[in-house]
Amino acid sequence: MLMPRQKTPGLSVETLSNGAFDLGTEKTERGTVICFYRGLHCPICANYLTELEKRTPEFAERGVGTIAISTDTQDRAQGMADKIGAKALRFGYGMSLAKAREWGLYISTSRGTTSIGIEEPALFAEPGLFMVTPEQTLYYGSVQTMPFVRPHFSELVSALDFAISKNYPARGEYTGPV
Repeated sequence: MLMPRQKTPGLSVETLSNGAFDLGTEKTERGTVICFYRGLHCPICANYLTELEKRTPEFAERGVGTIAISTDTQDRAQGMADKIGAKALRFGYGMSLAKAREWGLYISTSRGTTSIGIEEPALFAEPGLFMVTPEQTLYYGSVQTMPFVRPHFSELVSALDFAISKNYPARGEYTGPV
């Protein structure tokens, strides 16, 4: 399990139009929002990433980068970027399932063709949303076993405003006996 205030696993993926993304060398003032999504086959992901695309400039105003990452191939990632009309949001692709597990993401098996007529990959990662500091420590994390009920990006932007103004630390860091 990833722990707040502790270093996250490394993360390097190719992106569609921004070269390689490497979390360890990411240069942002306040960190990076990493949105792991299920893949092109998921209509809920398309809606969710549309919202992240809209909010990416707001995150940037606060010194926070954004990236959407999946285990999809380059072609499928491009399909998703095209579907949502991505201009500001970076898209990473080709993350290994082993790396997904390292980040605490759940892995699902294919159920065939989805409601939008796109075949699910044999195995793919379920969603996760993380805010990682410039020092590569976990500030915020949320993982799902299903595509439904995800954190709202508008709330995350508001939470960042509060955290910045109050110098609010990452929470959930205690690992001692209970």
